[in-house]
Amino acid sequence: MNLNVVGLDIAKLVFHMFMMQDGKAKKKKLKRSELLAFVAQMPVSVIAMEACGGAHHWARAFQALGHEVVLLNTRFVKAFVVGNKNDYNDAEAIYTAACQPNKRSVAIKGIEQQDLAMLQGVRRGKVDERTALVNQMRGYLAERGIVLPRSVNQFRKQLPSILEDGENDLSTLSRKLFAEQYQALKALDEAIRALDREITAVCQNNALARRLLDMPGIGPLTAILATADVGDGKGYDSSRDYAASLGVVPRQHSSGDKQVLLGISKRGNRQLRTSLIHGARAVLKYCGDKSDPLSLWLKGLIERRGFNKAAVALANKNARIIWALATRGGDYVPQMA
Repeated sequence: MNLNVVGLDIAKLVFHMFMMQDGKAKKKKLKRSELLAFVAQMPVSVIAMEACGGAHHWARAFQALGHEVVLLNTRFVKAFVVGNKNDYNDAEAIYTAACQPNKRSVAIKGIEQQDLAMLQGVRRGKVDERTALVNQMRGYLAERGIVLPRSVNQFRKQLPSILEDGENDLSTLSRKLFAEQYQALKALDEAIRALDREITAVCQNNALARRLLDMPGIGPLTAILATADVGDGKGYDSSRDYAASLGVVPRQHSSGDKQVLLGISKRGNRQLRTSLIHGARAVLKYCGDKSDPLSLWLKGLIERRGFNKAAVALANKNARIIWALATRGGDYVPQMA
């Protein structure tokens, strides 16, 4: 059955819709309070949206009403915008992009996936806040002739003794401000530790995340990131597609018979890609005296291609295994031969 395609440009308060009816373009403007009721009385359609803020919420709501929902990458939609930018033109571009046979849709996230993404996002925000605070205080100390190493641990360790030193150039006011910021740093440390405990607990209660912990180079944070990103894995046709979506595959710049592969594409979830590569580096660091099949393979890669490429290769391998565990179930079984 051929379903009617609807392009929907979503926003906070006002939504714009574009569709074709009887060969004629139809445009409609709806308030937020009107959107769900209007979509509920529409015939079953393919509703296309950009994968932006709020898109997953509306996708779940429209699916519950029986519609088919397609989320499109904003870069893909951008190529189909005709004329100046306005909401109706954006909706038409979404409609046109959704009609393309080669479109690549974004997997719709469930509430649990978004909760996991929020958990690691809050933690990342706290870590960034702590880094900003330490860098700011290091700058103020440098203005007073006190230079500390670039390390949160060193700052945390040395600041109390600096505040107690009566021979340096710190004034009464600056000592007071530094002391207050030191207390703020300790509060951030405790908040991050509490979030780490929460992440560990969630990992143990989530079936997929718990199984991912058995993989080499996968810790609680990476397991949460992967679970939030992959979902049930059905948004990807194969493990190769999932690895490509994370950007741990080479960029291609080929023409004719000349095949040229460049560095990794770095597409998709930057946080997860970074965690996978950092975890792979840790595995490579300790594989030197091991004789299991994975370690032997990694040592051979390091000899032939170097440490960094071997780390990316293991990250790619782990991404594929994550997809396999998400789609097929079961536990991770190390290669024995």
